[in-house]
This record gives sequence, structure tokens and C-alpha cells, in this order.
Amino acid sequence: MKRRLSEKEESLMQVVWERNHAFAKEVREALPDPKPHINTVATMMRRLVDKGFLKIEDFGSTHRYLPAMSKKEYTNLFVKPLLAGLFGNSIKNAVTFFAEEEEISAAELKEILKMIEKKRK
Repeated sequence: MKRRLSEKEESLMQVVWERNHAFAKEVREALPDPKPHINTVATMMRRLVDKGFLKIEDFGSTHRYLPAMSKKEYTNLFVKPLLAGLFGNSIKNAVTFFAEEEEISAAELKEILKMIEKKRK
């Protein structure tokens, strides 16, 4: 079974998910400062290939990376079980926790409500 990605690995995956494919140089450019060395990015991306999170397209001396799973698949595989374990399968408990810790604003809660209402239509 695959293991959850580290924070740094998730930041690389974010870029690839957003672009649908990317070269290591493009991923590095999208990362916040201070940017890691290009060799570090390339090594991390090769490891994500080895772990089964990325696929690779060979262009001779360079490689383009594609997600091997969608962000939604990753979320379903890793985030949902984590939230279920921490909050007893209750989204309400999770939202309450973040509201009490002031990690979520009233505006963000309203946005969530709009998404729920839109989905129900």
C-alpha cells in the first residue's frame, strides 16, 4: 500500500496536478522561495515515480511527469481516512475543530455552505 506523501512531496504533486504534466524545471519555478536546487527537485520527482504517484514521459535527455493518480483519488486514499480517524467519521466534528481553533473563517464557512447547496441542486 502507498504511504501518504510528505509536505514537500505534496507541494511537488500540487504543481503537477494543477498543470496535468510538468518538467522538473517547471515544478521548481512554481515552488515558493527559497527554491530547492533543480537536482533536488528532479530526485524527488523520480522518487515519486518509484512510489507510484507520478508517471514519466521520456523526451530523450529530459522527462515530463504526469500524475499517476488524480488529486481526488489521493484525497480519498489518504485524507478521508485521516479525518475519519481524528474526527470519528464526522465532517461536522472536523469543521467544528477548525472553527474553534480559528483555522477557518466565517467567509470560508459560507463558501463551503454555497458549495454544498450547489451540489444538492
